Amino acid sequence: MKIRNIVELFAALPEDERIIVDVLRQIIIETLPEYCKEKISYNVPFFYGNKGICIIWPSTIPRGGIQKGVLLGFWYGNKLNDRDRFLSHGTNKQIFYKIYYTPEEIDDEPIKKLLKEAIKLDSSFKKAS
Repeated sequence: MKIRNIVELFAALPEDERIIVDVLRQIIIETLPEYCKEKISYNVPFFYGNKGICIIWPSTIPRGGIQKGVLLGFWYGNKLNDRDRFLSHGTNKQIFYKIYYTPEEIDDEPIKKLLKEAIKLDSSFKKAS
């Protein structure tokens, strides 16, 4: 399966995952500055500026490492100041994440707080030329 755009992704997802992905995408798109972009990478939404910022990985899409729900992963989660211990630290030393099982669990405040910190971090990276 090769997903090329968000429409194809939504068509491949069960309704509960589609809603979670949609809500998370809206929060991210509203929060990220204009220089940041979204692309489909590894069949999932990937947001980047100078480097990777975050990724949304529904469990339906293979190779995400989760059995259920939708993972919101921060590419440089290991460098974020997650004072509220919002993110989980799995076996990956760099990507820290939160898994959502229902749309009701999504609280945009901690997500926006971490995104703003991730944006600050991203702006410290040199733009790849």
